[in-house]
Amino acid sequence: MIVIAPSILSADFARLGEQVRDCERGGASRIHIDVMDGHFVPNLSMGPVVVQGLRPVTRLPLEVHLMIEDPAKLLDAFVGKGADTIIIHHEVVDDPRPIARRLHELGRKAGVAIKPDTPMEVMEPYLSEIDLALCMTVHPGFSGQQFLPESPARIRQLRALIDRLNPSCDLEVDGGIDSATAPIVVEAGANVLVAATAVFADPRGPAAAVRDLSAHA
Repeated sequence: MIVIAPSILSADFARLGEQVRDCERGGASRIHIDVMDGHFVPNLSMGPVVVQGLRPVTRLPLEVHLMIEDPAKLLDAFVGKGADTIIIHHEVVDDPRPIARRLHELGRKAGVAIKPDTPMEVMEPYLSEIDLALCMTVHPGFSGQQFLPESPARIRQLRALIDRLNPSCDLEVDGGIDSATAPIVVEAGANVLVAATAVFADPRGPAAAVRDLSAHA
């Protein structure tokens, strides 16, 4: 099953609750929350208070993508506010397994993301212990970037690793996902599609945009 995960990075924050509910009506399966610290990536974004605000608004799982240098510091804060999944970056930890185990102890799911210039093989040692592997299809930090052409080959490589080591692990993609790139990443092996601009900048509204992405995936 292909899952659409709208990223609120491109949402209208004056209408955030309304837009998230619209995503849910359109068939979204989870909400993606990008957290940036201005260090790991050159941008700043939301914190645990946004998760707290969204938790009563939607029944959908909330996944938090921590693009920050010290994710361990904020695990409890985000989980305490209602996050269902926490995604950390391979590039900022020596070994993601202790964080994954901590999240599992808390009854939450654990994900690991890798940047486009990180070799896919780095995920092999711990892939069996995580619930979600995120292949970035743009360089993290900003919404609205163009899909990187080398991404399908990387997705196929990650799909082969998942199929061999942990078939229940989600393969998520994030960056430049729209109605044109959705079928490309699905053919390559992705089953969770994060979309920001394609959902929240669509003049028809988020519900129609989510339905359109689902139809093209």
